[in-house]
Amino acid sequence: MRILVTGAEGFIGSHITEALVRAGYEVRTFVFYNSFNSWGWLDHCDEDVAGKFEVFAGDVRDPNGVRAAMKGCDAVLHLAALIAIPYSYHSPDTYVDTNIKGTLNIVQAARDLSVSKVVHTSTSEVYGTAQFVPITEKHPLQGQSPYSASKIGADQIAMSFYTSFDTPVTILRPFNTYGPRQSARAVIPTIITQIATGNSQVKLGALSPTRDFNYVADTVAGFIAALKSEKSVGEVINIGNNFEVSIGDTAAAIADVMGAEIEIVSDEQRLRPEKSEVERLCAANDKARELLGWHPKYGGLEGFRRGLQGTVEWFSKPSHLERYKSEIYNL
Repeated sequence: MRILVTGAEGFIGSHITEALVRAGYEVRTFVFYNSFNSWGWLDHCDEDVAGKFEVFAGDVRDPNGVRAAMKGCDAVLHLAALIAIPYSYHSPDTYVDTNIKGTLNIVQAARDLSVSKVVHTSTSEVYGTAQFVPITEKHPLQGQSPYSASKIGADQIAMSFYTSFDTPVTILRPFNTYGPRQSARAVIPTIITQIATGNSQVKLGALSPTRDFNYVADTVAGFIAALKSEKSVGEVINIGNNFEVSIGDTAAAIADVMGAEIEIVSDEQRLRPEKSEVERLCAANDKARELLGWHPKYGGLEGFRRGLQGTVEWFSKPSHLERYKSEIYNL
């Protein structure tokens, strides 16, 4: 079975690529074309995986390239997207083009080529601030940032191809994934890299919002379970721990794991506009358990601390840390 993974060069995509190769799948990766011929994190994948997958360089905004990449593939895991919320405030057009039009190109090609499964990646950000917890898949969708609005649009485009054309689409909705290779624009790497480079003052935005953090191994397991499950077609499925923790408590937990004493300093440029801040996220995961047989192996406080330990160990290696600019706020 040949799987196309879009966004394979990124944080979650590279981990999925490695897991699929190890599971015996044929993998074709779709990476963003660039003049440096960089394959992102795939350039640094584990030795047992290197050279065991195809690479197609293109742009999901281009329907011709998407179709060419998908030919001969049995299923698609679609992760390619723009995901940084602050960047979406000043460049919203690019989010519409990449996230919505890119998803349209994926499902249109999948329909035309009779692909057997499309797993489309959503995000917990589409829920906005929780109106009730735990958040089920029936929670209202609230576009509190251009990013979340573009992902709502992408989700609806993907599902419309299931309802209109019976394209076998599954929408997987991971809550906040963290772990090795994550971008420094995310809060956990931001905290770790500042401490690891010797800063006792850690610059952060709002501390009170809560998040339901998923260790990347759990998120990857959710994607592979969705790929295998016949019950997942036509469904929206949360991947989350059903455990929430505030950003302030997250910083304290990381400092404890790293054996550091820190002072948190409020950095105004890291604050979202007031109405755009998502104040609370906590996932209901009953549907994932029922339809996918998935459950978090890094669940609860104990699992969160284990995930943080693994993440800290990876970021603390000099060869990894040097790839991050901890002194600069990363949009």
